[in-house]
Amino acid sequence: MFANVPTVLTPLRARLLLVLAVLLAVLAPTARGAVAAGKPETGAARPGAEVVSVTRVADRQVDLSVRSAALGGRTVDVRLLTPDGWDPNDRRHRQHWPTLWLLHGCCGDYTSWTSMTDVAETDSLRDVLVVMPEAGWNGWYSDWWNHGQGGDPAWETFHTKELRHLLERDWGAGSNRVVAGLSMGGQGALLYAARHPGMFRATAAFSGSAHPLLNEESIDRIMGFFAGQDNDPLRVWGDPVAQRRIWQAHDPFHLAKRLRSIPVYLSCGDGTTGPLDPPGATSALEADFNRQNHALAAELERVGARHVTTNFYGPGTHGWAYWERELRASLPMLLGALGVGD
Repeated sequence: MFANVPTVLTPLRARLLLVLAVLLAVLAPTARGAVAAGKPETGAARPGAEVVSVTRVADRQVDLSVRSAALGGRTVDVRLLTPDGWDPNDRRHRQHWPTLWLLHGCCGDYTSWTSMTDVAETDSLRDVLVVMPEAGWNGWYSDWWNHGQGGDPAWETFHTKELRHLLERDWGAGSNRVVAGLSMGGQGALLYAARHPGMFRATAAFSGSAHPLLNEESIDRIMGFFAGQDNDPLRVWGDPVAQRRIWQAHDPFHLAKRLRSIPVYLSCGDGTTGPLDPPGATSALEADFNRQNHALAAELERVGARHVTTNFYGPGTHGWAYWERELRASLPMLLGALGVGD
């Protein structure tokens, strides 16, 4: 009803409006900053990741509960094995430590390495911050395709961006990093080193899924893992034919050129009964991964990689006794890349 009423501005009113506009322009960023510094409004998602709780679980072991935007706002846990002298609360003299990322395998979680191995008692790691992040029961260290929609879960983004930045800003992690993992985590260690050049100075994979596109058996096996817990297997990387480029982008064999410049450690058994197995134990999974690792080692040699160490130890199945042994065997290479113990 007021649309046609003319507005008349006196000189005084015009000056007042100008002053008001300037004040609003100056104060608006401050107001936005105050909101950002406090708790988000209901329903609003904070960018990145934030620690929502901290639990000391043992000597030198701390669990961080981290809320992640890349994981749809869900909270997941990360275990830290801390070095001697680690004190993230000392902001004035905070040290940034060389960092070893240890990735768990399928069906495990962020507690696997400390519960199944002696990593927490390993003296050579007392000068290193060890990061053991949650990666989902079968997350495959990937940002899932989700039929072209992307989104939750985005494990790769969570680890390599959100969590990395959080740890380096607030929890004493340095930019000097190496990465190792077993099985699914072995694939993750190779993928992260290859897909993020310069992020990791060395990588090690124990019984890793090193070439999932090797043959139909390998494809069918990893698709079976993708389908675990009643999941739609096409959500992860899509169809191995229709989305071939996505599969190749997550297959270490097809990323071998990106691993040429850093030390790489590969180890695997052949799936037959080994010295650390109960009598008669065999593993078709280990036999498949053994073929995949041999293929990756040959491809690394073909593309000119000069810092590859392999331990294809023959008899041995897919088990923790071997992975604990192989972590110990690879530590001199990993710590050497970090410059620890020189």
